[in-house]
Order: sequence, then C-alpha cells, then structure tokens
Amino acid sequence: MTTTKKEVKETFNKNAAQYDRQRKKLIPCFDDFYSVPVSIIEAKTEAPSVLDIGSGTGLFSSFIREKYPQATITLIDLSEKMMDAARTRFADDFKINYILADYTEHEFGSTFDIVISSLSIHHLSDEEKRNLYHKIFSLLNTDGIFINADQVLGHTPFIESLYKNDWKQKIESSGLTGEELQAAYERTKLDQMAPLEDQIQWLKESGFQDVDCLYKYFNFVVLFGRKI
Repeated sequence: MTTTKKEVKETFNKNAAQYDRQRKKLIPCFDDFYSVPVSIIEAKTEAPSVLDIGSGTGLFSSFIREKYPQATITLIDLSEKMMDAARTRFADDFKINYILADYTEHEFGSTFDIVISSLSIHHLSDEEKRNLYHKIFSLLNTDGIFINADQVLGHTPFIESLYKNDWKQKIESSGLTGEELQAAYERTKLDQMAPLEDQIQWLKESGFQDVDCLYKYFNFVVLFGRKI
C-alpha cells in the first residue's frame, strides 16, 4: 500500500463517525450529485448485481438500494471504520457484501451489472485512475454501466481557483465548526484530481461507449460509461 493510500485510510478512519452528517454541508450540490446518477441507472433486471468502488459508509449504495430493493450490492473500501458504518447502515440487509481491501489491487471473483463510485477515485494517481477504468470495464457484464460521481481538476489554474473559491465560500457558510472546516481542508491535501477531459478520454480508451459527463457543478461531476 502506498503512503498516500495509508494516509487516505487513516484519514477516513478518523472521519467515519462524522462522514454522513457532514456530506450535505461539504457537497453544495448534494441532492443533484446523488439523484442524477440514480435517476439514469436502468438495469435489465429487478435484481442487478452492483459493485460500489470506494464505498465508504455506503451512502451512494443506499440510494441504489431504494431504487433496486432486490439488488445484490458489494461494497469495497480501505477504511475499517467506514466499513463499520456501512455495516450499521445495512444491518438488516442480507444482500449486501463487504470487502475490506484496496480496490485497485483486489481480485474480484465475479462480474457486475452496475459499477458505481463516489468521491473516491480522485484520491488515485492518474496512472492508477487509467488502470482502474480498464479494470472496471473488465468487471462489467455486457450492457453494464459505470457511474463515477467525483471531483475533477479545473482545466486551467484560473478555472481551478474558481472551483476552490466557490467551494470554500459555501462550506464556510454551511454551519460547520472551525474544527470541521480545518479537517476538511486537511483532507483536500490527499486529492489527486485530474481534468474532466482526460478522464473522459481514459474511459473511452478503456473500451467504454456512450461516455459522457451527465452532470457538472464546478468540480463535482457525474461520469457515465457503458459496456456494449
């Protein structure tokens, strides 16, 4: 495990208890950010197999569960504490599988109809992102879809400064405490964001069709790709 991944694991272990409570305050576009990807997911079965990459507390998967009550959902994450929060969230749900591992290295024993991820892949290096997109493509069944709700880097320094300043202004008026704000700023030091255009190209290179950015709010985006 790289130093960066160890830092990510330790940071999110430390933040797990507050993670869900802070989401709406740290993601100014929270409602759209999660409702848009859920609204466009269409499976051929009422019980699709779903993989949640970097699942954290299972927040994204909880919205998928509302749409597909019969789905089998596999959560994978590095952080023990985040996974513990997910187990609590889905305590009575017997169609949830849990994998505590590095998803860039884990060897999955099955394929999936849907792969989702939210606010995780931007912690990877660009090379790791590209390799992961290839891996996700191989894990999808035919007609499967991949949705990544994540953060991207502004394509110029000026645009990136607009993104950062807008986010800072909004979270500082959100009601978070000074300690919570400082912790949020510290977590951004773990970010390794890549521009939107690069990630769209990497998805296409991996074999995905109908690649698109379905939603964008400053640096918050929802990326989509389909395996035909």
